[in-house]
Order: sequence, then structure tokens, then C-alpha cells
Amino acid sequence: MAHPDVSLSQIVQQYLDYLAYNKRYSKHTIDAYRRDIQRLVQTLDDHGHSHWAEAQADTIRAAMIGARKTGLAPKSIQRILSSWRSFFTYLLQQRMVKLNPVEGIQAPKSPHKLPNSIDPDQMSQMLNAPIASDDPMALRDKAMVELTYSCGLRLAELASLNIFDIDMTDASLVVTGKGNKSRQLPIGHYAIAAVKTWLQQRPQLKCFDANALFINHRGRRMGVRGIQMRMAKMAALHGQHMHPHMLRHSFASHLLQSSGDLRAVQELLGHSNISTTQMYTHLDYQHLAKVYDKAHPRAQAKSQLKEKPKHD
Repeated sequence: MAHPDVSLSQIVQQYLDYLAYNKRYSKHTIDAYRRDIQRLVQTLDDHGHSHWAEAQADTIRAAMIGARKTGLAPKSIQRILSSWRSFFTYLLQQRMVKLNPVEGIQAPKSPHKLPNSIDPDQMSQMLNAPIASDDPMALRDKAMVELTYSCGLRLAELASLNIFDIDMTDASLVVTGKGNKSRQLPIGHYAIAAVKTWLQQRPQLKCFDANALFINHRGRRMGVRGIQMRMAKMAALHGQHMHPHMLRHSFASHLLQSSGDLRAVQELLGHSNISTTQMYTHLDYQHLAKVYDKAHPRAQAKSQLKEKPKHD
């Protein structure tokens, strides 16, 4: 299989150089593209194609079906299709092909996984644990967790909060989310109390960012990585695992289970499309279905049912 003007290996190398020098992709990413394109070369060879222009959508589709049958995960297939699509776009720009055979081909959807959430009782136990009043870092960490769980904040939203974003009297805050869209959120009284306690301790620290609500021990705004590490450390002290997005999932799941008001949860989470919020209803049903299958005696598969021993 060869191109009339340039060898196959030269075309592939030119593309990888383009990714390295024009797109500034990392070596790890380029290596992944190289493996995917080698797979494409093998696919075209298997179908008897002599050059790129002979590639057809049916060939690509058949390759993906074959990959799925071999047990390749949907996410891996999605990545391969994305690599192939980008490569053919490059070939189009170089006028080596007249169409992109990967356009319009849908990858199999990855199965929805139930997001990890924290049990309300475990959350209460962790947040109600006593904290030394002279430990400003611990008080700050508790305030970050309380606020994230109370408002369903994204990690970036929490990190970007300023002191003036919170109205203590009105028990609300204004946060700027994705798409630079702002939304006003109510704050629970536990979160308000935790934030007030933290702000009383905050002046003890050097501060180089007067507006930042949460600062680190060097007096600078807490970054997303720092927040993740501190939340994980706080949870580990209580034998738990926790990260900011888990708190957001917990907020959404617990609120939806209690209220059933999907539209309100959508507004609170800042989802522009309600279909994104509906994930929580679907996943909640999946969880209930699993509980049912395990618990109900007549919901078990036949292979799981054991025949009762016969007695003479």
C-alpha cells in the first residue's frame, strides 16, 4: 500500500511531525496517535486498499464493529475514531484524499457509571467531628467541604470564589460557572457557620490576595490541586475517600432523591441542558435496579437460584 508521490511511512511521519511542531502535542499523545494510525494502516491493508483515497466509511465501520467484538472498550474505540478522523482531516488539507470516511461514524456510547457519592450519615459524621479552634487550615478545609456540598459547586467555581461573592445576611452566594454564566445559590446554615468561623481565623495568615475566599498557608488563593489534596487528607482522617466532584455528585443525588425536582437541581448545578441533569435520575434508577436484583428472591437469574434439597 503506497501513495503515488510519497511513501506511507513518510506520510505518517509528516503527520506526526505536524502534531509535534504545529499542534505542540506531548510525546505521550503523539505515541497514542502513532499506534492508532498503525491500526488504520492494518485495517486498510486487510481490506485490500492500496492507498488512503480508497478508504470508505463501510471499511471504517466494519473495523469498529470488529474491535467491539474483540472486547475493546467504547472509550478506546472513541479515541481511535477521533485519531482517524483527525488524520483524514490532515490528508484532506494536503489534498491526498477527497473525503473523510470517518465523518459521521458514531462510536459506541460508554455505559453510564453510577458516580461515587458519600452517604449522608458518613458526611454528617465527618463534618460534625470536633476541630481545634486554633487550627486555621482545618477550619478552612471544613468550610470548603461544607460550601461545596451545600451548593453543589464545581472545583473551579470553589477555587475562584471571592469573599464579596457571599452574602452572609441573605445566606447566598453568586458563582460564575461554565460559559462565564453566573448563578445565585442558597447556602445552608452549616456552611454559613463554617465559612464565618474560617473568616474569623483568616486574618492570622499572611495574605497576598485580599479578595480570595480560601487562601493557602503562603497567603495565596487556593488552587484546584491544593483543594483536592486538602479534601482528600481531611477525608482520610476519618477513613473516607473524597474529592470535590464527589461532593457535587452527592449534592445532586441527595437533593434529587429528597425533592424529585429535576428542574431545580438543574438550575442549582448550572447545567445549560436538562439532559445532563437527567443523568442523575437514570443512575438513581440503575442503583435501585441493582438493589432489587440482589434482594428480591424472584428477580434473581436462574443460574443464581439453587434447587432446594429434597428430603425423603
